[in-house]
Amino acid sequence: MKARIENLIEKKLIGQYIPMNFIENKTFELWSNFMPRKKEIKHVINSDLYSLEVFPVGHFDNFDPKNTFQKWAAIEVLNFDEVPPQMETLIIPSGLYAVFTHKGPQSDAHKTYHSIFVEWLPNSAYTVDERPHFAVMSEKYKKEDPDSEEDIWIPIKNKQ
Repeated sequence: MKARIENLIEKKLIGQYIPMNFIENKTFELWSNFMPRKKEIKHVINSDLYSLEVFPVGHFDNFDPKNTFQKWAAIEVLNFDEVPPQMETLIIPSGLYAVFTHKGPQSDAHKTYHSIFVEWLPNSAYTVDERPHFAVMSEKYKKEDPDSEEDIWIPIKNKQ
């Protein structure tokens, strides 16, 4: 598993979120509500979709799959001048990220995440940082198509 290390510049996003945990996955519900409404968002930078997880501080210190976090469906925007009703704003702060490309059907993404957290991260010079985790789904993303691609961004910091 290869990572590209990037220093992310702050991003502004508008979208929707739902509280969930890894046991009760509500991702389908979230995206089913968001996709018909994404055209309401103004000042969009591009057509990329962002799937984000905002974890509470310390979420990974004593990991429990029943712990709740925010799951977001969002689009990057230039500003927050116009926010549609029932949508929220989110800022991804600047910082260091390890970026991995998942190639293949979305249903196999768990294998990529497993490789990141079980193989790459423990053997790297980094540890997880307390910022949003996200996947960027560009025009190369095709859900269950074997040629589908998405970039997975994991916030990192140097190990102490």
